[in-house]
Amino acid sequence: MKALLLGRDGQVATEILRRAGAYGIKVEALEVPELDFTDPEGAAALVRAKECDIIINAAAYTAVDKAESEEKLAQLINADGPGAVAKVAAEKGIPFLHISTDYVFDGSGEGRFSTEDPTGPLGVYGATKLDGERQVAEAGGWHAILRTSWVFSAHGGNFVKTMLRLGAERDKLTIVADQVGGPTAAADIAEALLTIAKAGPEAEGGLFHFAGVPDASWADFAREIFAQAGVDCAVEDIPTSAYPTPAARPLNSRLDCSRLTRTHGIEPPDWNAALAEVLAELGATKPN
Repeated sequence: MKALLLGRDGQVATEILRRAGAYGIKVEALEVPELDFTDPEGAAALVRAKECDIIINAAAYTAVDKAESEEKLAQLINADGPGAVAKVAAEKGIPFLHISTDYVFDGSGEGRFSTEDPTGPLGVYGATKLDGERQVAEAGGWHAILRTSWVFSAHGGNFVKTMLRLGAERDKLTIVADQVGGPTAAADIAEALLTIAKAGPEAEGGLFHFAGVPDASWADFAREIFAQAGVDCAVEDIPTSAYPTPAARPLNSRLDCSRLTRTHGIEPPDWNAALAEVLAELGATKPN
């Protein structure tokens, strides 16, 4: 099987490239400037000329706060570009895999959001990702959309690497404690996508949720990072209101992943174990 990977340098794309061989999947990865979602028709033409058995879209505009002032750019990269390529996939009869986010929800309540719950993004990032979901689904081909949350890895910019840097510089950090979700390792997301890709269109497609367990706040996550890394930095819980940002964040990012488990046998991953692997790769494991 040959997969065309849209995006090459991001957290999930990096892990897909590392792991695809174990699934018997050969990957051709496209990245800017060759792949340019700001030109949806150009991106579609590029993909139309490629030979592959499946397309995996790991490219996205993820600057949540910056999106508030760059709505057009976020719309092109998160929605119009993927939508145009999904139409090509449908025309060619090729499965299309796409990554989305917990930010499509408004974060209300304390329960887990299912794939059938109403959406209500709070900002531009979530709104453009939601429109991307719509365009992929309406393209008409076999597709699988994987909503995930709080992605971390040993590469790229993410919360784990930020905490390690700040924890080494300060004795105490104030971290938001009223936003709760499931930290999810990019490696686990890659494994889930590759499992779905390997199953192919004979398996059930559509919308899925995938996030790490157990649920945690950002403050909880930070404390576990410091504990596993042996960083002597205290964490003080603060409310979201004490840390204003241009884009509102959902307070509840809990995702119900049962549909993915039921249809593909993929269980929610333990983020504590994944964190240990990431810290080991970074050389940041607690000294013996």
